[in-house]
Amino acid sequence: MGGRKASGRKTSGDTTGGEDRSPAALDAPYDGSTEARYPAPTAEEDATPAADLDLTGDAENLFDDEALLDDEEAEVGGEVAGGLIETVIEDGTPTGRLDAVLAARLVEALGPEAPSRARLQALVKAGKVTVDGRIVHESSRKIGAGARIAVELPPPEPATPEPEAIPLDVVYEDEALIVIDKPAGLVVHPAAGHARGTLVNALLHHCGDDLSGIGGVRRPGIVHRLDKDTSGLLVVAKTDRAHRGLAAQFADHGRTGALERAYIALVWGAPRAGGGTIDAPLARSTANRQRRAVARSGGKEAVTHYTVLERFGSGDEPIASLIECRLETGRTHQIRVHMAHIGHPLVGDEEYGAGFRTKVNRLPEPAHSLAAAFGRQALHAAVLAFEHPVTGEILEFESDLPDDLAALVEAFRAIP
Repeated sequence: MGGRKASGRKTSGDTTGGEDRSPAALDAPYDGSTEARYPAPTAEEDATPAADLDLTGDAENLFDDEALLDDEEAEVGGEVAGGLIETVIEDGTPTGRLDAVLAARLVEALGPEAPSRARLQALVKAGKVTVDGRIVHESSRKIGAGARIAVELPPPEPATPEPEAIPLDVVYEDEALIVIDKPAGLVVHPAAGHARGTLVNALLHHCGDDLSGIGGVRRPGIVHRLDKDTSGLLVVAKTDRAHRGLAAQFADHGRTGALERAYIALVWGAPRAGGGTIDAPLARSTANRQRRAVARSGGKEAVTHYTVLERFGSGDEPIASLIECRLETGRTHQIRVHMAHIGHPLVGDEEYGAGFRTKVNRLPEPAHSLAAAFGRQALHAAVLAFEHPVTGEILEFESDLPDDLAALVEAFRAIP
């Protein structure tokens, strides 16, 4: 799987021959009985008083896909900024001036996309902030424990992306759609903190006006997404008809149609031999709303099927494993959270993989140097297949591992 190469083929008949790779053919569902050594936080366990926020303006993500951009949560923050945000000041948390307290709490909720203190002062003056249900016009008002603060943030102004001459690795293109082999580091569409240099900017330059408008101003043609730091195959609609047809297939997740997606991941440790299924609902983390977590109650259904392809390292337990993941659902960061949940986080994933530096420091060379410098989750969208929304042909594409991930895998393979 070395090198940076993608290929595809078209068929008009059944493509399910050969080895049965359907979810039903994989191992029995993961029952949670195996203790996770490096568990991802659950939506309840990671709650902290400092993060007890009620973001009532949070809308459902219409493009909820495993492959959501890492930095897209900043955009979600921007969308949340168009609604009402409430927070309660608990005992033991910092108190003081209204503007200072509110600024600190919004940074916890929205990160770098939180409004500035000066902006909050203007909102207070405009009557957009209440304390215990009453409008307050003085930013200097002292806030104590137990106070409930609510702020109404105006909706952000959507920016129109501009065409940019960014090179694209085009795997396939016709009048209805285009398939891209996305490199790691490329954000799919403009969001807060990423107004330029995205795949959408590149597509506007490459396709001109020939992109579906269903996704809106910032998401023309975007049917599904990949994390900024996930590489691999992605299909974009050039017409509204193609967009609707592709969106229906992605919503079905291949349960009844031709859609097929497979990801290759390098994970720590040794998942159960052969593979398995992880059935664990996901929700926003209550401690960090830019993350996802396994939910003990509620949450959205999330099912990941994985197959162990290769194990690396000898001894009582392998150091790492190369796996293939297929999604029965498509949730934000699904593979990353699920693999961490069963104790096998992705190599390079510092967001969900606890003890990353410790594990890297135990590696021999050259795996140590390559893993330390890798700088992203070891995840690649290697297979994409779907029914052409216009012609009805079955399109199938495969992408080799990019050079950085291929080199990392080879280094792990060389571990004695």
